[in-house]
Amino acid sequence: MNFTVIDFETANSKRASACALGIVKVVDGKIVDKEAWLIRPEDMKFNYMNIAIHGIRPEQVEKEPEFDELFKKIFREKLEGQLVVAHNASFDTSVLRKSLDLYGLEYPRFDYLCTVKIAKKTWPELCNHKLNTVSEYLGFDFNHHDALDDCLACANVLIKACDAKGVDTPEELADLLNIQTGQMLSNGYKPCSDNKR
Repeated sequence: MNFTVIDFETANSKRASACALGIVKVVDGKIVDKEAWLIRPEDMKFNYMNIAIHGIRPEQVEKEPEFDELFKKIFREKLEGQLVVAHNASFDTSVLRKSLDLYGLEYPRFDYLCTVKIAKKTWPELCNHKLNTVSEYLGFDFNHHDALDDCLACANVLIKACDAKGVDTPEELADLLNIQTGQMLSNGYKPCSDNKR
């Protein structure tokens, strides 16, 4: 069971305003690497509602590197060719795409899965499938909207869903649940879908 989890936090309503990123790497069902970075958004515009959600303020990131510097040095090699997982992957992959577009950077190539879609089909009885709701159901305690903690919680959701359905890999789980993986391509992307076509 091998996959990489990502979670972005943004400074404002624009997708290209990443102010934090967490990445967790899982190999053979075990967490082997976990890191988080603060990111200085290009325009440094922080919305008070975003600050209320994640607690990151402009003064915390003003001396941090911008997205392009971190992507070239660190992020690309952690994502390229991996199965990337996120809770509400449409948000996190759009933050990645819009940030890459802002700096004119080529997209990395990877397949991706959304644990919201997985949770909905694995535990349909839950009142909603937000990360904190699913994690509470699974007995996993974490600091919601901390990028690294969100990654750890997302990894736990995927591992527990595989256990619940009796499969060994995320790919087998996606097949069983009839979920089509999304793809990030060097020239675009294909979204993750609830139903295979």
